[in-house]
Amino acid sequence: MCYIMRFNKFLGFKFILTALIVCLSLSNFQAVARQASAPAATEAAASTTEQSASTASGSIGETPSAVSESASDDASTLASTEDSVAKTAMYKSATFYVLLFVLICIFVGVIGKVLHVYELTREIQGKPGKINWNKVQAALCIIAVLVLFYGTYWTYKTWGGLATRPAGSEHGERIDTMMIITITITTIVFFVTQFLLFVFAFKYKGSEKRKAYFYPHNNFIERLWTIIPAAVLVILVTLGFFNWRSITNPSEDQIKKALSVEVTGEQFKWNVRYAGDDNALGRRNYKLTTPTNGLGIDFTDKKSWDDKLGGEIVLPKGRPVRFTINSKDILHSFFIPELRVQMNAVPGMATYFQFVPKYTTEEMKEKTGNDKFEYILLCNKICGTGHYNMQYKVRVVEEKEYKEWIAKQPLYYNDDMKKEMQEKAAKQDNKLALNIQK
Repeated sequence: MCYIMRFNKFLGFKFILTALIVCLSLSNFQAVARQASAPAATEAAASTTEQSASTASGSIGETPSAVSESASDDASTLASTEDSVAKTAMYKSATFYVLLFVLICIFVGVIGKVLHVYELTREIQGKPGKINWNKVQAALCIIAVLVLFYGTYWTYKTWGGLATRPAGSEHGERIDTMMIITITITTIVFFVTQFLLFVFAFKYKGSEKRKAYFYPHNNFIERLWTIIPAAVLVILVTLGFFNWRSITNPSEDQIKKALSVEVTGEQFKWNVRYAGDDNALGRRNYKLTTPTNGLGIDFTDKKSWDDKLGGEIVLPKGRPVRFTINSKDILHSFFIPELRVQMNAVPGMATYFQFVPKYTTEEMKEKTGNDKFEYILLCNKICGTGHYNMQYKVRVVEEKEYKEWIAKQPLYYNDDMKKEMQEKAAKQDNKLALNIQK
């Protein structure tokens, strides 16, 4: 009877505490939802309209300054939207997850106490045996490993296609081969080790009839699990090292043969400059940057006179392309996923990436089975509020089509640039004349 009385006292306290926390949680959720509904709804509507407007206009880095409400939004639609936004705001609240964690802990504690009372009740009734927790945990190990293996299978089946998408460049196929080799090895090791871990835990669960064998040391096993992983890692790292060097350290002859293109990142757009007939880009100097000369090109360098602007990036299939990558403000990242190209754009320091496009955009549409496929240049560094908008279209075409396209592109050294250069020269002449008079 003493046990029963103690349990009733504990159970009453637990229920009161649980009810109190549930009431506090519900009131807090309602308050959070009411406070977040108005500003969150406005923010969500503005963000949605901003993205759709940016997509429709096709501009890079430009966002609308005003948001207007659609006339087709009726009361029911707006009410549904506000309700959805309110729930989203509630789930984003840290208080929600703290209270959820507390409730889960209380639930687990109550279940544990109920099981403990169950054991005490059986003991009072003179019924033999308690719950064998060793067997329970052993069974849970088997369930856990089955769930783990199924989750791995589901992940590979659902998302595995991302690792097997065709690469649009020659070096991309080598990178994909390395990735497949690494995933295959780690998957085999994962399944073998987890199977042994959980099955051993099940087979050799604690038992009063058996005493654990003390096995502190085995030289052979330690050599085995040290040498084999080390050898595998050495092979993978060596393979990666030579592949990376072949990508990032081309020979001087390969550099000279490659088409020279410069890409400069800034918040929140990309600027593209193609070398002219001499395949040499003109010098840059950030001190020369003006509203007209946004890239700070030094036009005293005659190599810059035939440089061309690119409204998009167009690359010839099968021809080496060398990108010179810069940044005007903060750290960006030059990233074309389907070409397996990525390199940081660092302020004040040029970086380079050279590769050979293997498939045209049209060929990739056939290979992927996606009629809307496009190569897209992205920024892979979170560089600010407009980061999502740093997208630039990339097309890979045949050599003939590329030559026709590049011939139509405007020169960077245009009439506005020439006028600005003449004005600067005139000002310098005036200053020189004034100095001479003095």
